[in-house]
Amino acid sequence: MEGGNTVKTIMAKPGQVERKWYVVDAAGKPLGRLSAGIARILMGKHKPIWTPGVDCGDFVIVINAEKVALSGSKELKKVYYDHSGYLGGQRVTPAWQLRQKKPEQLIYRSVKGMLPKNSLGRRQITHLKVYAGPEHPHQAQQPEKIELP
Repeated sequence: MEGGNTVKTIMAKPGQVERKWYVVDAAGKPLGRLSAGIARILMGKHKPIWTPGVDCGDFVIVINAEKVALSGSKELKKVYYDHSGYLGGQRVTPAWQLRQKKPEQLIYRSVKGMLPKNSLGRRQITHLKVYAGPEHPHQAQQPEKIELP
């Protein structure tokens, strides 16, 4: 370009990424919208330095997972499938039952499905910490409270 300014594309390197910690309160929030916001932070898409093949994301702590909202009749009709790997080893768990036994799994499974299906996504999901109640053991990291839809 003659006389014009050139813009360089920045490609992040793993050592350049600065990670922050965020706390999200899930009480009363719709599961899908909350999960999409969390996945965006885990991937690092909220940062200007985001690079597709690099883990640029931050850590997310989710509290009050047991109070997340499911719209419509999803509480009764939505089911989660697991398989042992053996013939006839399929297990079906309705959402209401999963909320009673492991409320953290509602958010964890939803966010995991929104991340890349490769080694990068497996690394990013380890930055998600989900707790059923209002307490979490990560005060030492000085997490910043953010509001997601």
